[in-house]
Amino acid sequence: MINIGIIGFGKMGQIRAHSVELSGKAKVKFIYEENTLPNGISYTIAENANEVIKDPDIDAIFICTPNYLNKPLTIQALEAGKHVFCEKPPAFNSNEVEEIIVAEKKSGKKLMYGFNHRHHESIRHMKKMIDSNEYGKLLWMRGRYGKSVDKTFFDTWRAKKDLAGGGIMLDQGIHMLDLFIMFGGEYDSVQADVSNLYWNLEIEDNVFAIYKNTITGVVASLHSTMTQWRHLFSLEVFLEEGYLVLNGLKTSSGTYGDEVLSIAKNRSTAPAATWKDEEHITFPTDISWASEVKHFLDAVKNDTPIQIGSSADALAVMKLVDKTYEHGV
Repeated sequence: MINIGIIGFGKMGQIRAHSVELSGKAKVKFIYEENTLPNGISYTIAENANEVIKDPDIDAIFICTPNYLNKPLTIQALEAGKHVFCEKPPAFNSNEVEEIIVAEKKSGKKLMYGFNHRHHESIRHMKKMIDSNEYGKLLWMRGRYGKSVDKTFFDTWRAKKDLAGGGIMLDQGIHMLDLFIMFGGEYDSVQADVSNLYWNLEIEDNVFAIYKNTITGVVASLHSTMTQWRHLFSLEVFLEEGYLVLNGLKTSSGTYGDEVLSIAKNRSTAPAATWKDEEHITFPTDISWASEVKHFLDAVKNDTPIQIGSSADALAVMKLVDKTYEHGV
């Protein structure tokens, strides 16, 4: 059994602990949380993060902390000879990710990041269809990812730039960017408007951006927002001979609705689009957390490469984040 330590035992830490226990491959042995812990915790509780990292019996560490701690704790854990799973974002910018990669290579340990959306069944299905070339080459994509917040958001660490690193882009938009890269490769041209339309915080509440791969011609459009007044996830992929449209995302909160993928071949005779021709697939269960943890634990146990959520993936997406933020609030 792989012995796990978890730093940060809020919502995400508890989700990770549950997935670890369900895997049958590892056991949570040590946790640390600076805030009040829920009742009934059966794990050994550390007095600080360093105590978890330095424990000789711990093989791997899950870092589930506010964003500003991700980079230093990751480096500290790698230098202590631990495998590391860290939530996104990996750091505040791509230069910091490059610093982490130096520590990763020196340690020889596994490092994986929580780009959880790649593990949803619907996303896997879309990736398989795109790669099959059944509907021809990828042409363009449109992603919308947004939520509603209220004034209580002001009191959280996510509303403070020095703790969060950024706003809705690092909170949600980064997931959509990661999927754009997963489906369409890297993008070398970025146009964006990064703005604060309503909340007047030191972080952005809206990002409107267009990413282009000038070699393949693939263009991806992103709107990441927290002034939408409802939770919404929508990813549309258009190919030469059809389209894949994913609306909704199965999550623990249930706020994004059902995860439904609509698929259709294009039509050359009018009317070009008729809804009755679509195939609809509903994905009722969120397997992403279990899949993600399994991938990490298998890599640790079998000494295999991190295929999804590697430090290279993290660097690619953070380079796009950097280019987006260059357009300022």
